[in-house]
Amino acid sequence: MNKIRIETGAAFLYPMPMVLIGSVVEGKANFMTVGWVSRVNFKPSMYSIALGPHHTNKGIDEHREFSINIPDVSLMEKTDYCGLVSGSKTDKSALFDVFYGELTKAPLIRECPVSISCSLYETVNLPFNKLYIGEPKEVFTEEKYLTDGKPDIKKINPFTLTMPDNSYWSVGEKIGRAWNIGKNSKK
Repeated sequence: MNKIRIETGAAFLYPMPMVLIGSVVEGKANFMTVGWVSRVNFKPSMYSIALGPHHTNKGIDEHREFSINIPDVSLMEKTDYCGLVSGSKTDKSALFDVFYGELTKAPLIRECPVSISCSLYETVNLPFNKLYIGEPKEVFTEEKYLTDGKPDIKKINPFTLTMPDNSYWSVGEKIGRAWNIGKNSKK
């Protein structure tokens, strides 16, 4: 098998979960679509989001709070729309049923199967993007998205993004148990 070299800018990690990041900007809830999101610390749990220069950043920078909302496939159109228009020109506060937990500047989306309010832990300025690292303060879901008290990916039914082809994908089938199936290779 011959490997070929491709441009570094054409390579992305797969899959990228699609989320809606919420912040309060100029007194209004604002949401933007983000695929560059990941858990980055075990204890305490922390999440990172990488954002270019966007309207949403103003709210995060000012209030040091934001939300991560995980939409299901039924919200794909609204999620995509939030990535097409800027909150500086379009009021997105009425797109969803918005609620707040303890963090009053981290707007949460009731329609999303999982919503996480985060306090800002650290901001890292990268050459183009800002990397926001947040510590979750509250996680909201519904009983119907849980199995044995834990979030169930099949019930949540999230979707992912691939780049550079800019396509959305649904989640496939379970193929094995992590940190278990590899035991077969131990000698």
